[in-house]
Parts: sequence; C-alpha cells; structure tokens
Amino acid sequence: MGENRIMKKKKRWIIGLSILAVLAAVIAGVFLYARSFLSAETAIREDWSIDTGDLLASDEALNVSVFDADVPSSISISRVLPAENEEEGFTYYDENVQKRLAAAIVKLAGTGEFSMEQPLAVLNPFGTGSNGLYLYFNTKRAGNIRYTIHVENEAVPDYTATAYERVSTRTRHEFQMIGLVPGEENTVTMELLGKKGKVLSTSSFTITMPEAMSGYSTLLDSEDGESTAELSDGLYAMIRVGGHTGYAFFYDNSGVMRYEMVLEGYGLDRILWYQGNMTVCASAYKIAQINPLGQAVAVYDTEGFELHHDMVLQGDEGKIIALASDTSDELNLEDLAIEVNLETGEVTQILDFKNIFSDYYENDASELTATDEFFWLAGQKDWIHLNTVQYLPKDDSVIVSSRETSTIIKIKDIHSNPAIDYLIGDEDYWKGTPYEKYAYVQEGDFVPQYGQHTVEYYEGEGLEEDQYYLMMYNNNYWVNGTRDDYEIEELPDSVGTVLTSDSLKSQVYVYLVDEGEHTFRLVHSFDVPYSSIVSNVTPSGENLVINSGTANVFGEYDIQGGLIRQFSYECELQTYRVMKDDFDSYWFVYAQ
Repeated sequence: MGENRIMKKKKRWIIGLSILAVLAAVIAGVFLYARSFLSAETAIREDWSIDTGDLLASDEALNVSVFDADVPSSISISRVLPAENEEEGFTYYDENVQKRLAAAIVKLAGTGEFSMEQPLAVLNPFGTGSNGLYLYFNTKRAGNIRYTIHVENEAVPDYTATAYERVSTRTRHEFQMIGLVPGEENTVTMELLGKKGKVLSTSSFTITMPEAMSGYSTLLDSEDGESTAELSDGLYAMIRVGGHTGYAFFYDNSGVMRYEMVLEGYGLDRILWYQGNMTVCASAYKIAQINPLGQAVAVYDTEGFELHHDMVLQGDEGKIIALASDTSDELNLEDLAIEVNLETGEVTQILDFKNIFSDYYENDASELTATDEFFWLAGQKDWIHLNTVQYLPKDDSVIVSSRETSTIIKIKDIHSNPAIDYLIGDEDYWKGTPYEKYAYVQEGDFVPQYGQHTVEYYEGEGLEEDQYYLMMYNNNYWVNGTRDDYEIEELPDSVGTVLTSDSLKSQVYVYLVDEGEHTFRLVHSFDVPYSSIVSNVTPSGENLVINSGTANVFGEYDIQGGLIRQFSYECELQTYRVMKDDFDSYWFVYAQ
C-alpha cells in the first residue's frame, strides 16, 4: 500500500512537471513568435531582386539596364533596373536611384513613335508598385484615357478608371495604370475620350501579370450588410498586414487587389498628401513622397528615430509631426514626437512625454515583466504607448491617443512651451496624481473609452467656439502593465481584458468636447467586431471605413453604423489599419 501511494505521488509529480514543461514551451514559443513579429515590423527589406527576360539595352552613364519584362503580352513590356539592385544594402527608396530610373524612362520615351496601339510600357518602373504599369504614347487627337481591365475569373468584375496625367498635352499621354490583377491574364481596353466623354478611338492589349510579390491573396471574401447606402469610390489600403510588412495592398469595392505597393519595410501608417504626392512611411526609418508614376521624388531619413503608429501634416507648412521612439533608448518605447521638414529634410524632436509627464514617469511608470499581458516586452517601458496624433494650428497643439493609459491627451504650445491642456478618459485613472486637475469631466452615463485607437478631430456646424468632435475606434480593451499601484475596482462588463473574444464588441465613439466647460460627452456610438489592439475608423466620403485588426475583418459602414459591406482577410495576428481614398488627381480622374 505504501509503495503504491509513493508510485502515485511520483506519477502525479511526473505529470505535473510534464504539464509545466509543456506550458513553459508554449510560453517560450509565444515569446519568440511575438519578438519575431515585432522585429519583422521594423526590419529593412534585403531582397529587391526581380525576374526579367533578355537584356535589351544598357546605359553606362545612368548605370541602368533595360530588360524584356518576360511576361506574356500582346505588346512589348520592359523593365528598367539599376545595375546594383541585387547588391547588399540596395534600396529603391534612394533619391539618386529614383532619378536615374526617371532619366532612363525619359530616354526610352524619345527612342521611337509610341502610339495608343503600341505604347511604351514599363512594368513597375520605380520598384515601388509590383503591378503598376507605366504607359507613354501619343494620340493625334486630344483627350483623356479611360481604360477597362477584364479577366476571365468570374469572381473578378471588370475595372474601369480614367487615368490622371499630371503632365500632359492631351495628345501626349503618360501615366501609371492601376488595376492590373496579379496572377491573371488581363485584357485592357483603352479609350480616348474627347469633349463630353465622346469616345474618339480605342485600342486593346493583353498582359499576364506576375503573381503578387508578397504572395498575399488577390481576392478577399466579402459579405454585404443590411445598409442600402452606396459604397464610396476608391480603393481600400490595407497596411501593416501581419506577416506581410513592407507592403501595402490596395483593394477595390469587390475585394480585388488592384495595386501592391512595395516598401523598404514597415507600413504606411497614414496616407498624407503634399504638393500632389502621396507621402508615407517607406520604412520605420524613412518617409517618402511618391508621385503618381510611382517615383519616390523625395526620401527623408528620420535620423535616429523609429517611426510608429501615426503621422500628420501641420497644415500647408510642409512639416510632418510623427510619433517616434529613440533608437538609442533600449528602455522606453513610443513616447516621443518628432517634426520632419519636407522642404529641408531637417528632423527635430519636439515632444518627450517623459518630460511632460515627469512625475508619472518617475513615480508610477514601471517596466513590463514576464507576467504582464505583453510579456514579450519584459524589461522595457511601454508606459504611454501613443498611437494617434492630430495637429490643431489654432493653439499649436496636438491631440494624441495613449493606449496604455486609455486616455486622450491634448498638449498645447508644442513649439514654444509644451504643456498638458487636458486628459479625456476614465477620470479615476488620474485621481491622486498631479495630473488630476487636467482631467475633463464626463457628462452622461456611459462607459468611457479603453485602449482606443485613431482618435480624429472634427469641427461641426452649430457648435460653439470651444467645441468640437473626437471620433475614435474604442477597442473596449483594458490592460496596463506599467502602473503597479492602480487597479480598476469594477471593470464594466463591456470591456475586455483578453486579446480575442467572440462575445465582446469594440465600438465607434464620437465625443463632443467642450474646452470652455472642460467636459466631454458621448453623442454617437455603435458596435463593431471586437479587436483588443490596433484597428481604426476613418471617414470615406459620407461613409466610415472600419478595421477590426485582430478580428481580421474590415468594413464600410454608413454614418449611422449600418454595415454596407464587410471584407475578411488572413494575416498573422493582426492588421494595423485600413484606409480608403479615391486617389482623385493622383491615379484617377473622376470629373470629365
């Protein structure tokens, strides 16, 4: 009997140790995966190699070669590559490389008489868009070019657009064709449109496009909602798709990939427009201005700062405010703001939230540990985790969103004497701290936001001078691993503490903020699929585009919250944001 008990105890110990070993292995696996995921977010692309056909010509002065594109087509398709594109350290996001490619294409355009039937065609001319096709040709009569792309796949409807041409005599045409479907034979019909949209002439060609460089799906599953509102015009831009960083994917209203932007790394964060160029993050360490042809006409190195989450233009001043981390600071994360001058390239740190919240940082903010929710950041201080920035020129202020404190923060006089203007969120969080006096009073009975993202500022008709709206993606997710002295006594049932859930909901929130009365109240809200982290809500025409990043869905909703259409996608863990733009006067022309 005694021996049996001893054997049973040994067996239980062995089973217990085995379970602990399995759990330790799982935790270690999650830790390594999370670390790898974060590293991939900021990694720099090392392989820019592109498959080509035969060498057609070389230009020693420009150090550029022209190749047959080696794609089945009914017209001649070329590729123009810099000679060093397979060398270590090469990147297309280099102004010198881009200027050489542009000069080579100008030379090509002068080598013959290119017509609508036989255009100069260059695939991915600047290395920035894998399925973009540069076209150059002349027509005898003046007009705009409308094109329709057809593929035999029944799941892919025809795609029609009118090309925007920044520099054109209306008889000389130069544009980047957007819409060719990767991995499919595309039949393109071009029409020359005269006055009042009259078709003056037509031509067509076929091209079988290579598969997407990223390997990502060219067709998303979609489902219509109950709203009868019309979808807005344009393309959805999916950015920082987990497992596919270094790309941005642009999908049409049917969920068909129409453009695959190739970046040096990271993702766009936000699309800004400056002097007619698309201004985006080219990597975690570079910002680029890209013209309609795909040329990166200006590239800015952030000089010791790592970009994260968001950036915004300061009106028409040619300056960007971007959220950043100091690459030399191994302890603190995501607590700085920098300014990038697009005219001079100068990069300046303008806000250090460790100084603005010095008492909180020194006395309350702690390092994450191995037992915290985000344990893969153990040993680091992700103490404020800024994820949105908006600029208000009237008082030289910014509104930022802090996920870690579930607080919306306004900082005034950012270029002269940065100081806290207000804090919006759960008032209890700041009680007993020196910052309690900045907390705005909640008006009305509602659950304040938790873990919010994409807080956007809007003015409105009929509001008083000190009033405006803040719209946000309210994740309804509470976690704070960097303040050990605070616990929420009774967390509302609607607020989650888990990364994924089938029963919880996130929400779109719209606050009316009154700076004169120091109050905020909820004036509009509706439920969306639950996403604990990342995610966004962004206007598109009269609608809203909403991405629930950990639920792996995005949708377009009417302004009341009715779902028009929802798209589902695959990724590793999460997709950061989905935005929509009509790209009018950039890629397309809507008004004839």
